Amino acid sequence: MRHIFWAGDSTVATNKASTYPQTGIGQAFDRFTAMDVAVCNRAVNGRSTKSFIDESRLAPIYNEITKGDFLFIQFGHNDEKINDPSRYTDPHGEFTVNLGKFVNVARNKGAYPVFITSVERRLFDENGKLKPSEHTEYVLGMKETAEKLDVPVIDLFTMSREFLAKTGDEASKKYYMNLEPGEAEWAPEGKTDNSHLKYEGAMLYAGMIAKGLLELGGVYASLLADDGFVKDTTKIEING
Repeated sequence: MRHIFWAGDSTVATNKASTYPQTGIGQAFDRFTAMDVAVCNRAVNGRSTKSFIDESRLAPIYNEITKGDFLFIQFGHNDEKINDPSRYTDPHGEFTVNLGKFVNVARNKGAYPVFITSVERRLFDENGKLKPSEHTEYVLGMKETAEKLDVPVIDLFTMSREFLAKTGDEASKKYYMNLEPGEAEWAPEGKTDNSHLKYEGAMLYAGMIAKGLLELGGVYASLLADDGFVKDTTKIEING
């Protein structure tokens, strides 16, 4: 059995019934994996690369990951929190250093590190145009580190941003936690949340990551159950 260990934040994390219908990308990803692949989702809400390491959440991954496994590394949302010194990192400084620590954990155990850039927030202006992103410098920082350390990158940021721009403000609401009246009995009706995902969004973006693995080929593509399905992203959008 091969394992995908996933380190990240709330856009990736597994949710319980208390936060339904919120769904993390890592929570949905096993719909795309081969039968000999298990997803070990270690993502935690609100964490940055800094707080994830400071809270000793990387150490258990080091203890569990083995040769031939994979470590998916997906951070950025909370590294941006400049007013929170427990989480903030400079996108071209501490952020890149921390990413290197995740890479070392994987490679020291004979596992494969994979960088995944942050999923974009659903933020449109009054004219229905997607706003400039707060993620940009962290995406660049991750790509710079990937080149320096020779780590493959799946650019979910670009794929999700292109999808949102194409889909538009109103139609994209179904993928994010914008709750309609009666949609969740214990959640505030009409709550606006443009960062976290519903099941539809988690499936959509998990499919994009799967497509990225397919394009990487080789051992990365071998993680997937159905290449034909992954190639046809319209199926993912419809079935999400």
